Amino acid sequence: MSAVIAYVGLTHLGLVYAAASAAKGFRVVAFDPDEPLVKGLASATLPVEEPGLEAAYRSKRERFVFSSDPATLGQADVVFISADVPTDDQGRSDLARTRKLIDLAKGSLKPGATLVILCQVPPGFTRSLGLPVYYQVETLVFGQALARAMEPERFIVGCADPAAELPAAYASFLQAFGCPILRMRYESAELTKIAINCFLVASVSATNTLAELCEKLSADWSEIAPALRLDRRIGPHAYLAPGLGIAGGNLERDLATVIRFAEQHGTDAGVVRAWVGNSQHRRNWAAGVLKKILEQNADAVVAVWGLTYKENTNSTKNSPSLATLAQFPGMRFRKHDPALDAKEEPLAVARGADVLMILTPWPQYRGIAPAQVAAAMRGRTVVDPYGVLDRKAARDAGLTVHALGRPADA
Repeated sequence: MSAVIAYVGLTHLGLVYAAASAAKGFRVVAFDPDEPLVKGLASATLPVEEPGLEAAYRSKRERFVFSSDPATLGQADVVFISADVPTDDQGRSDLARTRKLIDLAKGSLKPGATLVILCQVPPGFTRSLGLPVYYQVETLVFGQALARAMEPERFIVGCADPAAELPAAYASFLQAFGCPILRMRYESAELTKIAINCFLVASVSATNTLAELCEKLSADWSEIAPALRLDRRIGPHAYLAPGLGIAGGNLERDLATVIRFAEQHGTDAGVVRAWVGNSQHRRNWAAGVLKKILEQNADAVVAVWGLTYKENTNSTKNSPSLATLAQFPGMRFRKHDPALDAKEEPLAVARGADVLMILTPWPQYRGIAPAQVAAAMRGRTVVDPYGVLDRKAARDAGLTVHALGRPADA
């Protein structure tokens, strides 16, 4: 019989990994001390937006035990601490809830059960607990979370002794996903998560820096990116899409963590500070474009599509869209976002607008023909950082489109 897997903390992280475990055939104990949350989950009422997640809970309902009673954790062979770790405006993690859940879980484990910390913690945290515990690096990517949890590239496991074999039930669970398992010391695993995000930010920052030059030099980043993808040193999966800086909270947290550790230990983090500065610079791009438009038409009616920090999520944490709108206090925007207000159609919000800003690249917006956009609007200006609208069709419809990484199309 396969192991029983428990998840302690049913925020975004725990919900996604619990669903992936059930989909792989494991029985799952889904625990959270929040009783109303647990009752809602039992009827597949989820507090997060994630493609395929609600369907996964409904289709595998018989494999779940939902509970707010800690004693239920005694059924499990492997217990994951899986609550999201909140961050403040300086990118510092609040680990208070993580510690409470660890204390709660460790008193409910059956003999021989394995405790694993899945939520992200700073280097040094796991060893400081003084417990027989493992740390597993999570790879949560909002909007793609379930797919990635179902088919991970690898598992990274922090251990007190990396040379020792993993407990049988835990090893069997990881092996069910058919990917490499990398064992390493606690601190290496904790820093690996940060290293992954730093390399991602390096790619984002290089892309945004060069895309901005394209806008000034009449070059087109969409013509350059394919050449980079064919370079094996960069590769086909490199992050080469220009954006409005980094967002969401997790990347900012890891950059802030590196800077703090560098200050404590006297190491250099100048490049990390530069990434932070580049992100802040590019985040102002859409606001800068709109300010120039308003200089010509101060009474312009502005419609906004997209408020979440990225598509396929309901999270607005550090949203570039909201940061853009905040630069225009007192201005009344017409707003639409599929995850936050699905009652009104996007074209209805755009009707009569002088300017349309598409600040989150939701798939729903990509399916709207530029000719429909032009017919709905009073004006002809679209601020489309991510190139959501088809470029040729927008030009044919008479729209002037401002997009990252290329000159304005008129």
